[in-house]
Amino acid sequence: MDKDHLFGDAYQPRQIAQRVASMGVAKARADSLTLLVLAVLAGAFISLGAILFTVITTDSALGFGVTRLLGGLGFCLGLILVVIGGAELFTGNNLLAMAWASRLITGRELLRNWGLVYLGNVVGCLGTVLLVMLAEITSLGGGSVGATALQIAHAKAELSLVEAFARGILCNVLVCLAVWLAMGGHSVTDRILAIVLPISAFVTLGFEHSIANWFFLPLGLAMDGPGTLTLAGSLLNLAVVSLGNIVGGTLLVACVYWLAYLRAPDQPDDDPA
Repeated sequence: MDKDHLFGDAYQPRQIAQRVASMGVAKARADSLTLLVLAVLAGAFISLGAILFTVITTDSALGFGVTRLLGGLGFCLGLILVVIGGAELFTGNNLLAMAWASRLITGRELLRNWGLVYLGNVVGCLGTVLLVMLAEITSLGGGSVGATALQIAHAKAELSLVEAFARGILCNVLVCLAVWLAMGGHSVTDRILAIVLPISAFVTLGFEHSIANWFFLPLGLAMDGPGTLTLAGSLLNLAVVSLGNIVGGTLLVACVYWLAYLRAPDQPDDDPA
């Protein structure tokens, strides 16, 4: 056991980068069934955080900012379950780009992971939508939870392409930073604390998470019937936000940290002082 672990110190940034790259190799080469099962779990976990956010923000009289912050704290449930419980989330897996940039995995392995995980995440989200509808969660609060869910879906579908793309970039910067910080901790408590602020921030600020939207938008479609929320508008949001998430996670987090810490692997470790 090393000194840092013994005294509970966080891993240094260069050590985190090395851990993320090694994790990327393991994830990229995991068997397909394992990836799919863990990805379905992640989609369900994120959906549970999303419905908790919906309930928390319904009929709140605390004001816009405070209500969003409390909802964001509730939404943290999703990524906490993913990171601590063990699951495969597409947005967090954009960090696999560090292993690819270090030539530890091939582009084909990277895209295989992303494709399988995205598919599994979608299945997990849609399955949770079905269970939420069967459980009539939207009827809570005299139907006000359902009204909030529908309002959320409409707001997402009505974003312009530029807004959706930019919010997707900003969202996954914070999601990948949350995963990055969690990789720096030793204990469950460390990792939970590392997740809470970045995830609460992206939710409070109204950024767009593609996998969460695979819950919010299908739930809205299921409730809206022949209403104004369209399948085409929803799919366009999902596509644009997914691209934004990729840009934010790969270029603005994975590539930046790769340039800082892994492009020259013979650099010395950070001085703990």
